Amino acid sequence: MPSVARARGGDRAERPALAQATTLGAMANPSLTLSRQIDAEPTRVWAVLTDLEHSAETLSGVSKVEVLTDGPYRVGTRWRETRTMMGREETQEMTVTEVEALGLTRIEADAGSAHYVTTFKLEATHPGTRLTMHFEGLPEEHSGLLGKVAMKVMAPVGLRVTKKIMQADLDDIAEAAESGR
Repeated sequence: MPSVARARGGDRAERPALAQATTLGAMANPSLTLSRQIDAEPTRVWAVLTDLEHSAETLSGVSKVEVLTDGPYRVGTRWRETRTMMGREETQEMTVTEVEALGLTRIEADAGSAHYVTTFKLEATHPGTRLTMHFEGLPEEHSGLLGKVAMKVMAPVGLRVTKKIMQADLDDIAEAAESGR
């Protein structure tokens, strides 16, 4: 069994991702889960997923990546990632908070009054890999009632934008893993 480390806190038309969005309940946190079948072994998908040095080349939505820590991909690895979202460049500092080699990684970031958690899970499907990406937005503790209400109101719009970004990321990872890049 692989060790687990934790810290707090192809053709797109042929293989569409499965999606599930959740915004239920007065204080529910917006979340979204997408899955994508990839015609590559988990070791290849993991290599693409954790290759931060080349992620700006792999992910079409990412224009720049600045790795802030030395060494291999592990809990505590940090980087700044710049994307264009809704016509504006946005840079977020990302931190790896959980790693199960070849199986799972969790990445967290703070932006404004929200804390974002993205989890990637790999499952061997013989042949290939099912890559599942789960995203959740959590209001920061200090955001107060106004911040929580704003997040609740904006969640449907944010989830639509996030779904497109996640789908593109999954497709880009699949293309890189399947082509051996």
